[in-house]
Amino acid sequence: MWFLRRMLRIPWSAKKTNKRVLNETNKRRSLVRTIRKRQATFLGHVMRRGKLEHLVTTGKFEGKRSRGR
Repeated sequence: MWFLRRMLRIPWSAKKTNKRVLNETNKRRSLVRTIRKRQATFLGHVMRRGKLEHLVTTGKFEGKRSRGR
C-alpha cells in the first residue's frame, strides 16, 4: 500500500487505513496482488542471475568491516 500512499502524497502520520486509501484511489485489491506478484517474479529473476546481483540482494559479503573511525 506504500506506493498508493506515495502516489496520493499521503504521509504515514496521516493515520489513514489501507481501506480508506483504496477507496480514495477507486482501485481494487487485484492491483496490489499484481504488483506483489511482479515484485516476487523479479526477485526470483535477480536471485538466479550472476553472483554480484545475488550478493547485492542478500547483503552477504566476505571479509571484515573497516574501523569505525
